[in-house]
Amino acid sequence: MKIETLAKFACAYSGLVWGLFWIPIRHLADAGIEGLWATLFFYAVPFVLCLPLLLFRWRQAFNGGLRLQALGFVAAVSLVLYSVAILYTDVVRATLLFYLTPLWSTLLARILLGEPITALRWLAMAVAILGMLVIFHADSGIPLPEKPGDWIALASGFLWSIASILLRADKGRSQALDLLIQNFIWSAVIAAVLLLGFGSGFAASPPLSVYLTQLPWLIPTVLIVVMTGVYASMWGTPKLNPGLVGLLFMTEISVGAATAALWSGDPFGWREVIGIVLISGAGMLESLWDLWRRRGPEVQIL
Repeated sequence: MKIETLAKFACAYSGLVWGLFWIPIRHLADAGIEGLWATLFFYAVPFVLCLPLLLFRWRQAFNGGLRLQALGFVAAVSLVLYSVAILYTDVVRATLLFYLTPLWSTLLARILLGEPITALRWLAMAVAILGMLVIFHADSGIPLPEKPGDWIALASGFLWSIASILLRADKGRSQALDLLIQNFIWSAVIAAVLLLGFGSGFAASPPLSVYLTQLPWLIPTVLIVVMTGVYASMWGTPKLNPGLVGLLFMTEISVGAATAALWSGDPFGWREVIGIVLISGAGMLESLWDLWRRRGPEVQIL
């Protein structure tokens, strides 16, 4: 299997993971760890788990210099802001506003990297956005930014577009494992800074016993789901066009809509089914076209 194909699967898997992302964050809030405390605790776990890896790979971290730190930092800011947005607005609104990412990524890749925007890419983006609007009931009004969490979600999506551009420009010089380590180190630092700057301060922390009771399920969730999802994104993103990465990450919308219906009682009917089909089809469109082109006549305009 080609590396590019594996990278596409990796990014799609990472999007699937982010579709489940709201569940542990909201569960922490329901358990009494609310607001920015939930965000800090959520990232403190992978921070601790990454410390032994950092000690083992300190030479790689040192040799990566500012370039590696910048990559980890920008990706971490995007990830942390999305986590905050989930707490301060509806999951649906946060997801919609974050997933303007394919548009930002495609335009930035064209401007900064000179990567072409094909007719097929425009078609895939149009189909994906159509599917997104179907799920989010655009006929009754598009949920434009209103709450603080909406603007945070919009900013996080734009920052992820920048992160994908930087990862693409890095050309694989930074190893995915080192990117993962720096991402989670910076995520915990950023979450702590946000708590100090905009939260109620460390004095208002929930009791230690509340945190300890959450660790039995949070540690395996972080290890098996969250960290593998971040590793997949750090490995796959540099190998693909940033606009395509944004489309593949839109699997999050499909998974988010389905899981929200199952666990939070959100509606799941024909709108959601049609939207999921459109979004999934958009993510696979370029791969299916490449497969068909290898077996049939080449169409130059695409």
